Amino acid sequence: MSVQRFDVGTRLSEMAVHNGTVWLAGQVPADATQDMTGQARQVLAAIDALLARAGTDKSKIVMAQVFVTDLAEFPAFNAVWDAWVAPGNAPPRATVQAALAKPEWKVEVVVTAAL
Repeated sequence: MSVQRFDVGTRLSEMAVHNGTVWLAGQVPADATQDMTGQARQVLAAIDALLARAGTDKSKIVMAQVFVTDLAEFPAFNAVWDAWVAPGNAPPRATVQAALAKPEWKVEVVVTAAL
C-alpha cells in the first residue's frame, strides 16, 4: 500500500494516510490573536476538516496529543474539547505544557485516527 499525503510542503505534510490510519501534523490556530477558547475552536475545526478529507471523523481518533503554552489555560481548552469530542469516543490523550513555534500560539493538537 502506498502512502497518501495531503498538502505536501518542503518541510511537512498536513496529513498522511496509510494502511487504514490517518496521521495529522500538529494543528495550530490560523488567527492567533484570539484567546484560548477561540484558538482551540480553530484547531479542532481544522482537525475536523482534515479528517473529513481523509474520509473519517473525530469519532475514530485513536490518540490525541495536546500542547499548551500555559497550563493555567488548560481548563479553557478542556471546555472546548469536551464540547467537541465525539460522545462515547473520547480518545486516549496526553497534554503537556510546551513552548510552541510561534509565541502567539496558545495550543497545538496532533491526532491519529482510523479510517
